[in-house]
Amino acid sequence: MAKTTIEWTQSSWNPVTGCSKISLGCENCYAERMAVRLCAMGRFRYRNGFRVTLHPDMVEVPLGWRVPQMVFVNSMSDLFHHDVPDAFIRDVFSVMCEASQHTFQVLTKRAERLGELSSCLPWPSNVWMGVTVENADYLWRLERLRLVPARVRFVSLEPLLGPMEDMSLDGVDWVIAGGESGPGSRPMAAEWVRSIRDLCVREGVPFFFKQWGGFRKKLAGRLLDGVVWSQYPDPGRSPAGVVRGPQASMGALPSVAWRGPLPM
Repeated sequence: MAKTTIEWTQSSWNPVTGCSKISLGCENCYAERMAVRLCAMGRFRYRNGFRVTLHPDMVEVPLGWRVPQMVFVNSMSDLFHHDVPDAFIRDVFSVMCEASQHTFQVLTKRAERLGELSSCLPWPSNVWMGVTVENADYLWRLERLRLVPARVRFVSLEPLLGPMEDMSLDGVDWVIAGGESGPGSRPMAAEWVRSIRDLCVREGVPFFFKQWGGFRKKLAGRLLDGVVWSQYPDPGRSPAGVVRGPQASMGALPSVAWRGPLPM
């Protein structure tokens, strides 16, 4: 288990490292920058740099974690990358089923393959499935996500590179939004974020605003109109029900039903 600074989770688990770019959101990939640094430092798991690399010895690691955690799966890769074999994906899902004390958050840009494999995978309530949508050109990924029988389905609008005026939240249980950070980060307009927040409030979908981004993202912070939005879905009510209303306050998290402490 690796602790992470990603605001909407607690830990990361990387049975796969490395990826390849498929859309606009990949242009300034943080995982690629980190993998290159780790390779230069001689870290064994990054010996191949950012090329897709399987780590079979990491697959069963969550079974040994006693304290319940919210776990981001493959923060340094994409589980549904075409270079990851079907059997390996099934092994990862089997471990997530067995490690039922944890909540696993799986996020992909490869919604086509997710759709192709979803009927062959188990979907326990502790596995949350999400897709990344960086601008309106990729809203079709949500259509694939809606077909997945996950108890919690979520969308990550990060890096948010444009307005999402025609986005439907039907079948979506959680929305994360955030600006791009790091060198060469592209700007995010405040009105894009407000529009998404307002849509979530109208539809009763939990909203998590991760960051404004920029080269100095910590200085930019997370405040949106004076409020820290840190909402989470309620898997006990999903897919039909979610945490209702804004339920956000300065520095506070809403009360939601899930096993274990919420990440701060």
